[in-house]
Formats: sequence, structure tokens, C-alpha cells
Amino acid sequence: MRWTSLRLRLVAVFAVVALTAAVSVSGIAYWLNRDAVLTRAQNSALNDFRDSLQRNAASLPVAPTCPSLKDAAARIGDADTYEVVLISTAADSQPCAVASDRDVFTLDDVPATLVKAVDTKHDEDNGKYHLHWERISLQGRPYLVAGARINGGGPTGYMLKSLDAERKDLNSLAWSLGIATLLALIGSALLAQAAGAAVLRPVRRLGEAARALGEGRLDTRLKVTGTDELAEMSQTFNNAAEALEKRVEELSAREAASRRFVADMSHELRTPLTAITAVSDVLEDEAEALDPMIAPAVRLVVSETRRLNELVETLMEVTRFDAGTAKLRVDEVDVGEQVMACMDARAWLDSVDLDAPRGVLATLDPRRLDVIMANLIGNALKHGGSPVKVTVREVPPAGGVAGASGAGGGEIVIAVSDHGPGIPEDVLPHVFDRFYKADASRARSEGSGLGLSIAMENAHIHGGDITAANAPGGGAVFTLRMPRRPRADTEGGGQAAQGYDAVNGESRPTGETGETGESPSGEGGNGSSGPSGSSGSSGSSGGDAGGAR
Repeated sequence: MRWTSLRLRLVAVFAVVALTAAVSVSGIAYWLNRDAVLTRAQNSALNDFRDSLQRNAASLPVAPTCPSLKDAAARIGDADTYEVVLISTAADSQPCAVASDRDVFTLDDVPATLVKAVDTKHDEDNGKYHLHWERISLQGRPYLVAGARINGGGPTGYMLKSLDAERKDLNSLAWSLGIATLLALIGSALLAQAAGAAVLRPVRRLGEAARALGEGRLDTRLKVTGTDELAEMSQTFNNAAEALEKRVEELSAREAASRRFVADMSHELRTPLTAITAVSDVLEDEAEALDPMIAPAVRLVVSETRRLNELVETLMEVTRFDAGTAKLRVDEVDVGEQVMACMDARAWLDSVDLDAPRGVLATLDPRRLDVIMANLIGNALKHGGSPVKVTVREVPPAGGVAGASGAGGGEIVIAVSDHGPGIPEDVLPHVFDRFYKADASRARSEGSGLGLSIAMENAHIHGGDITAANAPGGGAVFTLRMPRRPRADTEGGGQAAQGYDAVNGESRPTGETGETGESPSGEGGNGSSGPSGSSGSSGSSGGDAGGAR
């Protein structure tokens, strides 16, 4: 149970309220009973002392002798009730103070304040003496001390009564009230636990249902019982979940229809594009013999035909990713050599600074790595600023050693950095979105807005990821992280070794990687091969990034 949980707070509130109420009631009950017990014992003792003093001491002569006082004290005092001290205070007699039991009570035990009060005449009562009392403690025990002086010149008497029996009774009462308070506290905690369970059970079910809804189980519903607020909350959740399910179904249906349309359109365009490409190749070969006024138009047709062909291939690649039919054809390769081959095929060796140690081996799809690097490096050259630097590093698994290339664990990290203006902060979250272009005015550009998106999909199919950020010193940094062994190779080696060619729709054996730089999303890198086999212009970027920068 968490310290901040609602159940704990509910139990704590119940406990505090119950404890406050129980302590208040117990305290009031204790003080009322204490006052009643002490008052009853006190009044009984005082009345008896007054009557006994009046009955025995008042019959003494005005100047009684010590023996007569002692006899009177013996008659008044009793070990079971109280002890007394009688004092002869007549002016013409010898002072005498006798006690019923000198071992228990003497005049020295009487407080001075009580002696003064007893010897004080009350003018409002015709100068008579009154009975006065105090509660004192002797040797840790409670006592009642009272004193009175016989009016008319009689002796003065003091009484000492033990209140130990009353203290024991009050202690027993206090223990009983304390136990009752503890039982009330325990009862309140149990009641709070029961109330918390009754109240929080629907809340917990609501939390579990909301979690399931967030995980995609849109058919999650709550059982509605009763007509209270919790039942209304459950019904509201069910209504919201039902509306969300319908909305998601509608959006999924629209998305599926859109993907099906793109896939069908791409397949339907391939046949006429093949014929158009063949015609454009013939026109390109005969361009020099054509009229100078017609030649530019022919070259434009050839260029746009190639661009349209590459766009169709890119769309087909996207549909394969969406349909989940894209497969890996993995092989163990030297990552540094693969990156260098990608750059060499596009004549980027003079424009890019490569820092890639040899011997960094990984099991991956070489063609898809070529697609990723063509997009990232081309994007840096096109939208960033020179010099562009590519760094290849290996990260060992936890507890591993860098450089152990034969190990199956760890990952490969490839960073592509440039010295351009960087990527605006509002654009960073969208650089890998499909068809996203930061500059809306450049809707017509060499790129399709799919390059970085396809690069990300190729990283994901390896079990990796690509991140984009701005370097502290300026420029953008794209970082590719891929495991040494891709997810497909780890889970099913046969499927990875003999996979579907996501570009050409062909199934090829392990190790056949295709032409260097073949990239439907590369869009014109030097040496990349389109359907017509013609080369793109040198230095054009495979990473169109959607004009992200």
C-alpha cells in the first residue's frame, strides 16, 4: 500500500476522527466520574467528621486537659475511616495537641494554608468558624485533609482521610476507557478498510479498464451496478469507450482504404511506367539528333519519368512496410566498408569525413543499411553544411568488451553530423513523418518527403532506431542505433536468411545484396539504379527529409 494511496488516507481520516471522538468522550467521562467519586467520598468524610467532632469535642470543657482530648480523639478517629488531631486553643489553658495515631497523622502534616483558613473568623457569618478542606499528597498517596474549630471557644480538630481506594477505582476506570478508545480506534480502522474497499474497488476497476483501453483493447467495458455516483462514472466510461471504439474503427477503415488505394495505384502504374521508361530511354539516346528546340523537352520528360518511377517504387516500399511484408536478407558485413561503399557509389567520398574503424562486424541487411545511409548522408549534404562527418562506433553489451566483433550482443551506432543551421525545434518531432516538409512553399521539390520515414522503417525492421538532434556547436546530428543481430535474425534465422525483396518483389538467397546503392528512397544518389538503369545526378541526396531543414 502506497503512503499516498486513497485507501490509506481514508483509513487515516477514519482513525483520526474515531481517535478524537473516543479520546474526547473518554476524557469527559473520566473527569465526570472522577469528580463524582471524589465528591462523594469527600462529602461523606466531611459530614461524618463534622458530626463526630460536634458530638465528641463539643462536650469537652472550655479548657480541656490533654487526657480528655486524647480520649475524644480516640473516639473520633478510626483507622478504617480517618485519623484526627485535636488542639486545645483556649487562652487560659496549656496548649495541647493530641492525635488518634501519631504514626499516621500529626499537626505537621496539616498545610499552613489550611491552618490559616480554619483559624479565620467569617464576619459575614457573625464571626463564626467554618469547616475547610484540601487534597494533598503524602509519600505519593492522595489524602483529604479537613479542619474545623468549635465555635464558642472549643478545641480545633483536623482530619486526614486516605483517598487511595478512590484513586485505584479511578485508575481502573482510566484503563477501561483507554481500552475502549483502543477498541474504537481498531473498529474505525476496520470500518475504514471496509468502506475503502467498497469505494475503491470500482475506482480500481476503472483504472484497470482505462489501462486496458490505453493498450488498445477498445472493447473493454465496466459492469455497472447500482445508481450511485460510481455507477454513473462507470456508465460514462463505457459510453466514452464505445464512442472511441467506433471512431477508431472508422479511422482504421479509412486508413486501410487509403493504403489499399496507394498499393493498388502503385501496382497499376508500374506497367505503363515500364513502357514510358523504355520510350524515354530511346528518346534520351536520340536526344542529340533531335531538333535543338525539342531536346530540352525530351530531357525534361526523361528526368520526370525517372522521378515518377522512383516515387512509385518508394510508395510500394511504404505499402510493404505498412502491410508487414518487408523482410530482411541478412548477412554478416563490415559496417565501415558498407558505409564507405554507399558513399563511393554516390561520389560522396570527397564531401564526407568518414570515421569508421575496420572490423566492426554486424549481421544485417546490406541493402537496407545502404538505404538508411543514403538518406541520412544525402540529407546532411543537401540541407546541412559542410563538412559532413560520419562516425561508426560499436557499443558492447552490459559487461562486454568493445572490439569483440564476433559477439552476438551489443549494438552499432552510426552518427551523421553536419555544420548547417540545424533543425528548428518545432520541426524536430516531425522530421521522420511521412510527406512532412518544414517549408510549405517548397511543396514541389526533388524529394518526396518519404526518405527519412523509410530510413526509420528500415532501422525498425532491424530492431534499431534513428534519432535527430541539434549539436551544441551547431548543425544537426542523426544517430542510427542497430543491434549486431537484427530482431528477425534472432527470432527466426530461416526467415531472415531467405527473405522477400522489399524493392523488386523477388525472393533471393542469403548474401545476394543487389547493386550497390540501390535505393527506392534514395532518390537519385549517384550510382543508384532505377528501373531504367540510368544514373542520377552526382551529389543528390537520398535523404530528402521532406525538406525538413
